Amino acid sequence: MTATSSRPAFNPHDPAGIDDLLSADELSVRDSVRHLCAERVDPYVADWFERGAIPDIRGLAKELGALGVLGMHLEGYGCAGMSATEYGLACLELEASDSGLRSLVSVQGSLAMYAIWRFGSEEHKETWLPRMAAGEAIGCFGLTEPDHGSDPGSMRTRARRDAGGDWILNGRKMWITNAPVADVAVVWAQTSDDPADVRGFVVPTRTPGFSAPEILHKLSLRASVTGEIVLDEVRLPSDAVLPEATGLRGPLSCLNEARYGIVWGAMGAARSSYEAALAYAGEREQFGRPISGFQLTQQKLADMALEYAKGVLLALHLGRRKDAGTLRPEQVSMGKLNNVREALEICRTARTILGANGISLEYPVIRHMNNLESVLTYEGTTEMHTLVLGQALTGQPAFR
Repeated sequence: MTATSSRPAFNPHDPAGIDDLLSADELSVRDSVRHLCAERVDPYVADWFERGAIPDIRGLAKELGALGVLGMHLEGYGCAGMSATEYGLACLELEASDSGLRSLVSVQGSLAMYAIWRFGSEEHKETWLPRMAAGEAIGCFGLTEPDHGSDPGSMRTRARRDAGGDWILNGRKMWITNAPVADVAVVWAQTSDDPADVRGFVVPTRTPGFSAPEILHKLSLRASVTGEIVLDEVRLPSDAVLPEATGLRGPLSCLNEARYGIVWGAMGAARSSYEAALAYAGEREQFGRPISGFQLTQQKLADMALEYAKGVLLALHLGRRKDAGTLRPEQVSMGKLNNVREALEICRTARTILGANGISLEYPVIRHMNNLESVLTYEGTTEMHTLVLGQALTGQPAFR
């Protein structure tokens, strides 16, 4: 037997052989999520995107809960307690189907559930987390405001105490995933004129004065429900406040959890577009042969495969660091900055290989490309993550 005969065959769907770095449990989690997406999402998601709605979002949430992916990296209270790497692999598979699906899971688990799990009272946790892990209750996370996205310290939403000790909330939040269908909202508000006095509140969405009108006419993340949160003299009991969160440290740590999932998820959108382009190039004939035989097409495919492999390797490295407790926020910013940017470029390149067919929803490419335009902005814009990394490199803050 020669040395080369024992080598595994080259796999164009895993060009760097990254699967060999994953454990059996990690592969099992990935394959379970992939199977659910193939059965429950992929045949329908283009229609959901075109319609701008998921017809049975609550049924889908329960199926995701039954699989264990809602709050899957949290311990106790009905959560699966899986590793950060397993959670990342799940995000990759979810976003390979659609960024809106991964957003549903990220907002539920890494924002709303994580905030309650990390900063809430025992009563908050017991009341909400088991139901949210099962998909029986949907959560949202209210931080971004109409006039304050990248600068949450300037938020205008206010919470004041009345004479009886209740909290009264007034304000607006904008671009809130899940808000129109949520059962509970984690809302962040200023409690005094001091910008450091930011507190989080657990707000049942049936509370009088709470409303969440849906944002329509989106051309991105259409298979995701997005809304405003309007708070008009919303009265909450004194124990609605998250007791362990004071200042912006609370909401920013939640955002870091969600950004980590995006590092993985963006590569799912990239993989789906790359694989669509690879298959199309092998089938589409021009000048008497498949376009995959032309040098320029091969250059595009090679570049896409290279950037996809690099992005997954970076995500896996950050996942191992997160599991080891050594992951820094600046490293998450590095991952989000690189992987979303490169995923968007992969989708754009794939679109050129598909030619005019690249703009059709018969293929996933234009849908992923449009979705990633939103992913590029939310959970920290490209500019903000660039400055986070710049400050880490130079020691000089350049935010103001």
